[in-house]
Amino acid sequence: MARKKEEKKQEEKVQEAKELSKDEVIAELTDMLKRTQAEFINYKNRVEKENKEAYEYCSADLVKKLLPVLDSFELAFKNTGEAGKFRQGMEMVYAQLVDVLEHEGLRRIDAEGKKFDPYRHEVLMKDKSDKSPDIVLEEFQKGYMFKNKVARHSKVKVSE
Repeated sequence: MARKKEEKKQEEKVQEAKELSKDEVIAELTDMLKRTQAEFINYKNRVEKENKEAYEYCSADLVKKLLPVLDSFELAFKNTGEAGKFRQGMEMVYAQLVDVLEHEGLRRIDAEGKKFDPYRHEVLMKDKSDKSPDIVLEEFQKGYMFKNKVARHSKVKVSE
């Protein structure tokens, strides 16, 4: 008995669908399309907003890690009585800062004594030397890599 009722309901639905005019079908599909477009636009706007927020706050973790370094600087500036101890304190703060930056993916580009690499080094001077050509003689400014990209090129003097 229940099976016959289900079959009858399905037949009624099929009959109703056949009775819909083309205009009604077009109107229904148009409405569905408009709703889908609106949902997509809302999704796109939400993702853009989330990406913007993530970009704005992506360095928050790094800033938190640098706060102890800032505290160490403030403490060192309060205790400037002895030059030797002040210098030792500054060296410790420098080491702390380098440690935080290395942990985040920053590493120094070794330049002096190495072959010139245009992707990592920027030539400021050339000088005659007894060394083979394109060897870095002196490093004027350290270069750094951040993960696998050059953050800053080493500024160097190379042999001719």
